[in-house]
Amino acid sequence: MSSRQEALRRIIGTLANKNEELQNLLETVDNTLTGLQEESCKVTSELEEEIEKLSSALDEKAAELRDAIMQETQRKEAELQKQLSEGKFALLSCEELLDFANQTLTITNEEEFLKAAKQIKERVTMAPAFRLSTRSVVSESMAKFTVDFSMERAALQKLHFLPVPRAPEIDASSCIVSDNSITVAWHPASDVDTGTMSRPTERYDVEYRKTNSESLQRTAGEACWEKICDITDTQATISGLKFDSRFIAVRVRAKNKTAAGEFSEPVIMETTAYNFDFDALTAHADLKVQGDTVTWEPQGVKGHDPRLRGKENKSSSRSATPSPNKTAASRAGRDRFAGESYTVLGDQEITGGCHYWELRPLADWKSFSVGVAYRGSLGRFDQLGKSNGSWCLHASQWLQSSLAAKHNNRAKSLDWSIPQRIGICCDYDNGDLLFFDIDRLRLLHSFKTKFSHPLVPAFTVWCGGISITTGLQVPSFMGNFLSTSLSLSNLSQ
Repeated sequence: MSSRQEALRRIIGTLANKNEELQNLLETVDNTLTGLQEESCKVTSELEEEIEKLSSALDEKAAELRDAIMQETQRKEAELQKQLSEGKFALLSCEELLDFANQTLTITNEEEFLKAAKQIKERVTMAPAFRLSTRSVVSESMAKFTVDFSMERAALQKLHFLPVPRAPEIDASSCIVSDNSITVAWHPASDVDTGTMSRPTERYDVEYRKTNSESLQRTAGEACWEKICDITDTQATISGLKFDSRFIAVRVRAKNKTAAGEFSEPVIMETTAYNFDFDALTAHADLKVQGDTVTWEPQGVKGHDPRLRGKENKSSSRSATPSPNKTAASRAGRDRFAGESYTVLGDQEITGGCHYWELRPLADWKSFSVGVAYRGSLGRFDQLGKSNGSWCLHASQWLQSSLAAKHNNRAKSLDWSIPQRIGICCDYDNGDLLFFDIDRLRLLHSFKTKFSHPLVPAFTVWCGGISITTGLQVPSFMGNFLSTSLSLSNLSQ
């Protein structure tokens, strides 16, 4: 019976996986269909715009050519009209002179004849007919305006969609993951397809997506692609990422002035980093945990802890802002810190490897501690650094500014100003715990010991608050300190 149940469980598991794959496929196809419809509308609109531009350009050129023909016609007509007018006047003058000459021939008186003949001679010399060209001043030919658009028609008939750049190829060997940044490098594909020419590639788009699967198939709930557009080089660095997933998938496409090509095959890059949150169940009753921030609010936990709502505060005569030595009245479960220990732990254990996270104090803070501890070594009323199983850096602005390293109820004052950004690096295997002023890249203190139990990040806050940044890789500069790390104090001995 048990073997059959196990076989059925395997079948159910296979069906569940296949069901998830089909759901992901349907979601992908549905998104692709929506994208296809949007892209089709887009390119159709662009086509209509280009045709309209082409038609407008043709109309403008036709109007220009018609205007040139009209101007030449009008010029020639004016010349011919002038010549026609002058010719008619010369013909009339010539006919009048011819009539006068014929009449002269009939004169019998010699004196009158000679006088008339002299007048005719003078008039003939000045006659317009003898000064007027007998050829047309302009030709009727308009041959210089002859057009032949056969080549243009052939070009128009060859109009087709422009070829787009082919997908680049990502060079996986040159891709780098470091300092919460990824550098992606690729080789551009040729922009020449068989028989066609396209414009050269001018820009690239890079897309990346966080995932917990080595499969390229996007699973439900995973992040969508994020874009970095208009890259002119053949590599890009994306900085300031939070590595809260196991991998990042990246892909690249090429663009020119006309179109963008298809994306390259995605490449999966591993992004190992340490992620944790505050464990709200361990938080002191006066600490309010909200996301990556914890603030000290006396008795404020009643407003956000459902287990304490409605409970009466039995210590009614206390000040609204008690000193750190005052004991909190509220009690909340055996895992919650109490008394003078305004402490909260991280929710992910460290059992090996090298891990890194950062802390920033918020405005109006008075005192905080940051470090690591064995979970089982801290009682509800224990403070960080006062037990053999906890190590911390303690900062205070209460009465005066001070910075100290604490372990096993011993403290060492540090002659440094209090940083605004503290980096914590825990190399469990080598027994190193280092604290850094990140803004100045300065080592504040290091513990050298041998960790024997699982560790958790630990924080103490009194007045004000702190915020943490996780999902960080161990910074590359840390290697110099880790490789030569020597204890700066005897607190761990």
